[in-house]
Amino acid sequence: MGETGNSPILDNPGSKRLLRRKRGSKNYDENLMDELIEKHLGGSLRKKNRTQKDLEKETETEAMIALSLGFPIDELLDEEIRAGVVSELGGKEQNDYIVVRNHILAKWRDNVHSWLSKAQIKETVSNDYARLMNAAYDFLLINGYINFGVSASFESQIFEETTEASVIIVGAGLAGLAAARQLRSFGFKVLVLEGRNRPGGRVYTQKMGQEGNYAAVDLGGSVITGIHANPLGVLARQLSIPLHKVRDKCPLYKPDGTPVDEKIDSEVELIFNKLLDKVTQLRQIMGGFAANISLGSVLETLRQLYAVARSNEERQLLDWHFANLEFSNAGSLSNLSAAYWDQDDPYEMGGDHCFLAGMAMKVLRSLQGIKCFKQIWSSALPLGVLKKGNIRFEPELPEKKVAAIERLGFGLLNKVAMVFAHNFWGEDLDTFGSLRESSHHRGEFFLFYSYHTVSGAPVLVALVAGEAAQLFENTDPASSVHHVLSILRESSLLETTMISLQNLWVAVCFFGGEATTRQYPATMHGAYLSGLREASRILQATRQNNPRKSIQKNLGQNIDILLDLQET
Repeated sequence: MGETGNSPILDNPGSKRLLRRKRGSKNYDENLMDELIEKHLGGSLRKKNRTQKDLEKETETEAMIALSLGFPIDELLDEEIRAGVVSELGGKEQNDYIVVRNHILAKWRDNVHSWLSKAQIKETVSNDYARLMNAAYDFLLINGYINFGVSASFESQIFEETTEASVIIVGAGLAGLAAARQLRSFGFKVLVLEGRNRPGGRVYTQKMGQEGNYAAVDLGGSVITGIHANPLGVLARQLSIPLHKVRDKCPLYKPDGTPVDEKIDSEVELIFNKLLDKVTQLRQIMGGFAANISLGSVLETLRQLYAVARSNEERQLLDWHFANLEFSNAGSLSNLSAAYWDQDDPYEMGGDHCFLAGMAMKVLRSLQGIKCFKQIWSSALPLGVLKKGNIRFEPELPEKKVAAIERLGFGLLNKVAMVFAHNFWGEDLDTFGSLRESSHHRGEFFLFYSYHTVSGAPVLVALVAGEAAQLFENTDPASSVHHVLSILRESSLLETTMISLQNLWVAVCFFGGEATTRQYPATMHGAYLSGLREASRILQATRQNNPRKSIQKNLGQNIDILLDLQET
């Protein structure tokens, strides 16, 4: 980080089973970080006469917090460079900016329930660094790194633009609602159009069961995939919603229902990881040629070349890991590029995976705003609708935009959710897996989620991925349920037989959603972050067209976010 002798900070201030294998990354524990923040920002270091050692330790702690939020230790983000936060790259000014930026991020993380103002930052940053403080604060605010979410205290913090700017958001999914709330805080007039009679898109909580045994089951997104620095974790804290850590224990069962030997399980998992390592090495040699080769063909070639997983049980186990990989990527290995299948790995959120069953609708309700209106739009606009070309834009979208929509694909996942009279699989299990006889059916009910800890009743959700997910689309639902139950009956677990991404943006139309982010595709936090991203882009585009100064003003309830939602 460079020298700390002249610090900008004043010394007297007022791999889990359920997702693909992860590469090594620097993460932090949420609770430990809260303790560190309190210790270094809220405790002894606020006293007078802090030592140089105290200042250096505080700077290091804040740098670690910034790193966990995706900011490099001693460099600027590309977005910061484009925003011109410093007059010259490298050197003392950039170093001082980074120290101030990290300090602001740490103070925001210290209390995500309250709006962090510039006045509060001025209490802890020397006036000599006022310009850098303003640059860092404005960048972090506009781009949704601070002061985002659903805290009630944010309602009074509204920005009034001197222009009469209005924004229409098509689709009340997680991305649309996040963008709407963020734009509202920037002072825009916002109208949200939704084709369904509910918000949320693919995030949907369903009440299931019968009287005396109801459960809240998330039929769409249901897992926070990495709690560290995850914006959904911030929303959960703001709403005081407890989360359940998904435990590592995940026993596997053979097609005949007997448990898989742990030694063989470990050996095959090691083979699986080594095969993926070989894919990485091979594509480094092949360069761009790997883009046109499927991940599935490369893995099968390598399996045969190294003569691994030759027995029937080993092959079924390897197929289970392949199914898990297909689940993580929402697509068959035959349709995944050997070059780009893991392009989002460097951006994966670290930390525990957490169940949020029932939380989804609570978050959505908090994002909705003040008023709900009846449905006024005939069709929402997910990627599939855009690809059909039935929506006409005036003015027409640029060719680059149209080409990106045409090239961009999307995968398929399916679930079967079941509520039981009691938990027969054990209180200590959050997940368990089931092997299939055939490679073509390896993704068929290969993994079970147990939501009994968070749903309010004994709930199992069976997952379907890969080729099996395609077949599932044409299968009678009742037949699917009977098939799942037969698998459960056979399992010895049971004690009873009961039953192109980043081009999706133009100055006229702004596109959000998990499909528009290279870093976080197929995740709820990806959808949420894309909403904050587009809100920032809309604000900046508006300022470019009308570069008048924005002022902060308490507008209270005067600016409503309009949702065309019917009461459900």
